[in-house]
Amino acid sequence: MEFRDLKHQYSVLKEAIDKGINEVCSTAHYISGPQVSELEKQLAEYVGVKHCITCANGTDAITLALKVWGIGEGDVVFVPDFTFFSTGECPAAEGATPVFVDVDERTFNIDPDKLEKAIIKVKNDGRYTPRAVAAVDLFGQPADYDRIREICKKYDLLLLEDGAQGFGGSINGKMACSFGDISTTSFFPAKPLGCYGDGGAIFTDNDDWASLLRSLAVHGKNAENKYDNIRLGMNSRLDTVQAAILEVKLRAFREYELDDVNKAAQMYNKALEDINLVLPLVKDNFVSSWAQYTVQLPEGTDRNAVQAKLKEQGIPSMVYYMKPMHTQGAFAGTYSTEADCPVTEKLCKTVLSLPMHPYLTQEDVNKIADALRNAL
Repeated sequence: MEFRDLKHQYSVLKEAIDKGINEVCSTAHYISGPQVSELEKQLAEYVGVKHCITCANGTDAITLALKVWGIGEGDVVFVPDFTFFSTGECPAAEGATPVFVDVDERTFNIDPDKLEKAIIKVKNDGRYTPRAVAAVDLFGQPADYDRIREICKKYDLLLLEDGAQGFGGSINGKMACSFGDISTTSFFPAKPLGCYGDGGAIFTDNDDWASLLRSLAVHGKNAENKYDNIRLGMNSRLDTVQAAILEVKLRAFREYELDDVNKAAQMYNKALEDINLVLPLVKDNFVSSWAQYTVQLPEGTDRNAVQAKLKEQGIPSMVYYMKPMHTQGAFAGTYSTEADCPVTEKLCKTVLSLPMHPYLTQEDVNKIADALRNAL
């Protein structure tokens, strides 16, 4: 059994994907071929924003957004404590200070009440300038953007939506990657919409920011001449082969994969309801794209032993994440370690992610549920 069954997906999409790759190879437009601009058009339309700028990966997407806003030394970016490292790494790499905020125990996303308290604390400390919130759509469900947007407006903060795991999710029909002043996503293979390597994208309705993002992503080039470099930038482009693959996978994602992964989540919910677990909660009027299906084991459970027993049955599992951001060694000795995040600390000890993808069958889910029940 695969954790994210990319082999099965490829077998279903093989003919169209192979055709797309062959078209790129036959024309030899490997960088900035027409498939890239066409994909950007399709992504912007799907998300519901004016501009999509593709780039090399999701980490670069966050970095480019921060560069557009001029975020750097003396600035604070508020980041959930329970997330992948790059959300905090990118502000720190720009010289800014990530301040880590605890999350909601059921949705795993940043807690708006605790966010406001963290903002007030930083303002009262007076050492740093609050500049932005980097909210994460963890495991596929968008963060509580109605609340977060109100807080950002109240304290004059920019809002970055890190939708690396949330592409395809929505709130009241409004799509993930459209909630931020700038939003980003990742096309890492295991993401809800993934390519066959690294890739990322940035979304915004702001014309000036979009123009600057395109420049920064290609060595700070002039819009008309890539050899006229008018600012310092990066080398961060989505290659044409990946764009061709993503065109095919986006079509499948829109037509059936998003629906099917939500059906898989419902199968899990029913199969696991009699086991002593905390199941993931999707809020009313929210849709998750289920980057992960993550349960919480009873406190005190030997998680390693549970994983070992699942592995004996051929069932893979993963722990996202086993260490709070504010305790990562990269932030040792900095203001970033001054975080009060008991929910995150509890989650890091109890979460377990099970195989999740659109091609899961009822038989697969039943096997996983039986094995987990026996392991516990």
